[in-house]
Amino acid sequence: MSKLSHTDEAGAARMVDVGDKSVTKRVAVAEAQVRMLPATAELIKSNSLKKGDVLAAARLAGVMAAKKTSDLIPLCHPLAITSANVEFSWASKCVIVITATVKVDGKTGVEMEALTAASVAGLTIYDMAKAVDKGMEITGLRLMSKEGGKSGRYIHAAEKEGRE
Repeated sequence: MSKLSHTDEAGAARMVDVGDKSVTKRVAVAEAQVRMLPATAELIKSNSLKKGDVLAAARLAGVMAAKKTSDLIPLCHPLAITSANVEFSWASKCVIVITATVKVDGKTGVEMEALTAASVAGLTIYDMAKAVDKGMEITGLRLMSKEGGKSGRYIHAAEKEGRE
């Protein structure tokens, strides 16, 4: 098993030194799902919840979360993100899929930023709709793909097979 990059020789946590790495274009795509009652989904789709436009708020929250990832995850580097986008699609009448895409020209990747964006967008959907559906579930948070850097391209098996 290879040594983890976020630990020193004694096993203590540390921030990785990326100073000698080359700047490359990097992209990461993450997704999460929010499962809800069909009636809750209809309220979101028709923009009928009292708190307002759920998906607009979730989109902004996801973008903001991507930009603040290094404030939330202790060993993440602060990055000058060039793009953060959060999109929504309905997998079924009661499951919304959140897809977060984050880009940077930098020395380290944006996987954590994409994962954070997707998860915070899901939490925002929950927050905005919890008055009508406390049983919602945020599931399936995963990295779908990443490009750039020394390790190259990664594609999740579900993305290769055209979503499960």
